[in-house]
This record gives sequence, C-alpha cells and structure tokens, in this order.
Amino acid sequence: MESDQPANPYRIRRNPGGIAHYPPPPLRGRGWFFLCLILAALLGLTWLGILGAAGTGLALTGGTSGYWEEAVIKNNQSTNRVVIVEVDGLISNLAIDPSGKTMVDSIEDQLDLAAEDDSVIGVILRVDSPGGEVLASDDIYREIKQFQEKTGKPVLASMSGLAASGGYYIAASCRWIVANELTITGSIGVILHSYNYRGLMDKVGVFPQVFKSGRYKDMLRGDKAPGEIEPGTNEMVQGMINEIFDRFKKVVSEGRSGAQSENNGEGKALVEDWESYADGRILSGKQAFNLGFVDELGNFDTATARMAQLTKTEDFNLIQYQLPFTFANLFRAFGEANPKRIEIDLGLRIPPLQAGRLYFLAPNYLN
Repeated sequence: MESDQPANPYRIRRNPGGIAHYPPPPLRGRGWFFLCLILAALLGLTWLGILGAAGTGLALTGGTSGYWEEAVIKNNQSTNRVVIVEVDGLISNLAIDPSGKTMVDSIEDQLDLAAEDDSVIGVILRVDSPGGEVLASDDIYREIKQFQEKTGKPVLASMSGLAASGGYYIAASCRWIVANELTITGSIGVILHSYNYRGLMDKVGVFPQVFKSGRYKDMLRGDKAPGEIEPGTNEMVQGMINEIFDRFKKVVSEGRSGAQSENNGEGKALVEDWESYADGRILSGKQAFNLGFVDELGNFDTATARMAQLTKTEDFNLIQYQLPFTFANLFRAFGEANPKRIEIDLGLRIPPLQAGRLYFLAPNYLN
C-alpha cells in the first residue's frame, strides 16, 4: 500500500488526486557560506590594520601618485629615521602594478616622501638586481643624485647577492657603497640583444616582404639575410653602444670621486687602471672593493652602522614605504587570466628583453 507521505519530500509525487508540489530543497553546498566567512575575515583584518595603525607603526602617507604605508622595520625608540628603498629585480620602465606605476615611479615616490619628512636623516638603497633598461637605470640614478643634492641627506647602497651592470650604475650615485665579499657586481657595459632567424624562415619556405621609407629603417630587423644587411649598419649600432658606454664610465668616475669628496677622503678610491676592468666582466664584492668600486665589505648591519657614522647619529628607526593592502592586490595575487595569451614551454629560457631596447645587464642573466 502506498504511503500518503513521499519518501523524498523534495520530489514531485503523483497521487490519485493529482500532482502535489513540495517545497524546493534548501542549498546543501557550504561553499558560499565559507566564502562569505573568508571575505568577512579579510575585511575585518583590513579594518584592524587601519584602525591599529598607530599601535603597529603603520600610517597612511600621501605620495606623488597614490598612498603609501609607513612600516617600521626596526624601532630603536628614536625620533630620527632612515628609509630603506628596495631595488629588486630587473630595472625597467614597465608597469609593476595595476595602477601603471613603474619601478622608477615607485623609487621617485619614496625619495619624495623621504625628502619631505624632516625626521628622515638618510636612505639605504638595498640593491639586488642584475641591471636592466638603460633609460630606467639612468632615471633612478638622477633621482638619487638630485635627492642628495637638494636635501643633503646621504643615500647609502647596500648590495645584496647581485648588484651588477644597471644595479651598479644606480649604486654609483650613492655616497657610500657596501657589498658582501660574495656579492656579484661590476659588469660595467651596454648590450643590445637580438636574434637573426632568417635561416629558420628559409627552411620552412617563409620570406619577409618589407616596405620602408629609408635605407636604414629596418636596420635591426631579425629576418634579414646576411647579404641584405646595409653597409655601415654594424658601425652605427656600435657607435651608439660606445656612446652609452662612455656615459656609464662617466657616471662611475664622477660618482666615486664625488663620494670621496663628500666623505672627506674616506672610503675607497678607484684604482688608476679601473677602466680596464670596465669591460663587462663580473666581479666579486671583494674584487670590487680592491678596485675601488665599493667602499666597504659587510652586510646590511654594516650598512646601518655606516649610516650612523655618515649622519653622526647614534640611534635611528629603520622604516619602509609600502603600498597599502587592497582587495585588488589580493585577487591579483591569485593570478591573472588572459584568454588571448598562449605560452608554450620549449625548455629554453629566454630573458624577457624587449626588441630595440638597450640594457645594462649582467652577462649571467643572459644564460
């Protein structure tokens, strides 16, 4: 005999008297519930971070392009402060965040904030970079130089594992340079890197068809056959490379001699034949010290002790300017979906260098 109550109350049941419609089932999945809990917790942590700013050493600070948080790295209960500015990774004018801010913009912002703050007595530039774009390196060099000239506050370079080529170019603007004995530095030189793939095109039966307005308009084109390269092309490109190389050597010479003058003769002076070592070779920190490219061997603690001597200050707090937490940054951390981009792993690592750009780069970065 059939029961009046359905075995499953959430299904439609046909009875002798017709069809009975029972209420729909409640949502059984707990995914939305847990997602709401996570979002609520993140929102709560964000508000706690803002409301507790005074207690944690965090405060919103206005910059030239947006807002920065001021984080206390080491609190020595002092009214004097030294800002740590990071130069980490490939030096470039490409955007490093969704707002379009570049590494140059970021460093300029931080130096502007340090210049406006009377309690800031100096800046430690912590460099861990293989170098990068010529123009970006020169822009940062000029920002550091102008900061020191306008404020009188010293900038000290503390080299980490790698501070070569463009990384050293930037450090040369500083009043004092500290490197570890095992730091990879040097690599003073310029590179313009490209590929000629015409041989591969010939094998697959593809040939280029180019229309140009001038004889040298396509001088760096990678699909030219050897016989199509215009006479004088190599000389023109090499002439440009040599011009920028001369600029690099001038930056090193003026930077090191200027530091000697500011430090009343303290620190290391360049050896007489230093230009013979400016041939692109990499140097250890110890070799760079012996040649006068750096002033002192040590670590970050050595750099902070030296800053105390340069500023004639016993105690100071170490601070950093950091971009504030936002939900946009949170979701960006999970990755970006780009349906138009397809990547194929060929087992070959090619540095992310852009065609037609000049670089100050360490040779080991190209391997």
